Amino acid sequence: MVNLFSPAELRTLLKRPLTDAECELAHGLTEDAFLGEVGDRLTDPPQRGVKSVALNVAARVLTNPGGLRTEQAGGMLQSYADSETGVMLSEDERRRLRRAVGMATGASSLDIAPEDAAPPATVWRAL
Repeated sequence: MVNLFSPAELRTLLKRPLTDAECELAHGLTEDAFLGEVGDRLTDPPQRGVKSVALNVAARVLTNPGGLRTEQAGGMLQSYADSETGVMLSEDERRRLRRAVGMATGASSLDIAPEDAAPPATVWRAL
């Protein structure tokens, strides 16, 4: 178990009382989502930048557990972020988390060819 944040920090952020069970649930769900995204790259204590993302995710878990995006009173229209359930990281949270643990956050190219597969480079100089 990685200590992402304390119950006191979560209570302070949300500015409302929370039971220990609510804090443990939010922490556990956040940790599970983080481990699913970055695996064992997450350290204890966590790297700089991880706590702010973790508190943001945990606060959302407690304030909007169903992922409700819009709601309309007349006609009872509700729409949700997506059809999946559980804790979902936003693209920004995913990017910030991956950067904090030292993972690539964007597109990159990877050369997997052996070193001897490339033709030798010749540098021509004018005489």
